Amino acid sequence: MHRRFSRGLLIALMTSLGAFIPATHAQAASTPKVQSGNGHPYEIADSEVWDVPDPVSRRGYQVFVALPPSYASQPQRRYPVLYVTDADYAFPVIRQLARRLNVEGPKVEEFILVGLSYGKGEDGRVSRQRDYTPTPNGPSTAPPGSIHGQAQFYQQYLRDQAMPFINGRYRTDPARAIFLGHSYGALLGTQILFTEPGLFNSYILGSPSLWYDKRHALKLEASYAQHHQDLKANVYLYVGAYEALRKGDRRYNQTVDMVADNRALETALQSRKYPGLKLKSVVLNDEDHLTVAPRGFMQGLKYLLPAR
Repeated sequence: MHRRFSRGLLIALMTSLGAFIPATHAQAASTPKVQSGNGHPYEIADSEVWDVPDPVSRRGYQVFVALPPSYASQPQRRYPVLYVTDADYAFPVIRQLARRLNVEGPKVEEFILVGLSYGKGEDGRVSRQRDYTPTPNGPSTAPPGSIHGQAQFYQQYLRDQAMPFINGRYRTDPARAIFLGHSYGALLGTQILFTEPGLFNSYILGSPSLWYDKRHALKLEASYAQHHQDLKANVYLYVGAYEALRKGDRRYNQTVDMVADNRALETALQSRKYPGLKLKSVVLNDEDHLTVAPRGFMQGLKYLLPAR
């Protein structure tokens, strides 16, 4: 099956990746498959969509899968797997970033990309604020009737359903599962990191919503530290410089200081001196909460999956 995206979304994504530039020899190396015409939706070539429902909550979910270029020609090879939340936007962006990084020679190792969908038939905001948040104490700005705080159940779904499905169908390296999330998706990642860190061996946590419920994630970190002497994980933290709090300057956040929160998490983790933890934390200049994601994705890939 192919994932279908509207022409407008395609143009927006390609523009964000700088694809509309003069043709070069590097671009010519990639020949996309012919698309259906006559107004049919654009399809992401060489991608697959599988239904992987959750028998506990009885919600429908899907996984979007993109295999690396060498997958068919190297049948004995096993690949790291990158699981990404908010797949509706992140899956096509990361797929193209990974390919462009390797156009003029390998910059990142090939990997299997898995996009984690929102609940089938649900508005993305409804799905993510329920599945990605750790407590029911959502922000005051949430619409009336909003449901929060079911991340523990979604974490169980990842462990018991989504990941076994991928490992059973594809040639994965289960020891090299990578989590990538941005904003609420990264908040989910922090919960996994401090409650079940071995579920993934590496984490890309972008602009995590550490402010959520009075910095609940930092309390999880402190609780983990009280009961453990090590944290075996490779973590890449990023945040945009304009995510700092500076009232009156509309380039910056006006309600929470996400740069300070990120530094608080970085400082806490460094203070633990865990022998098995590898940590890199960056503040990316000239970026806000929305614009920082593609750049953070790319830098995280280069850090965690450098070409061998």
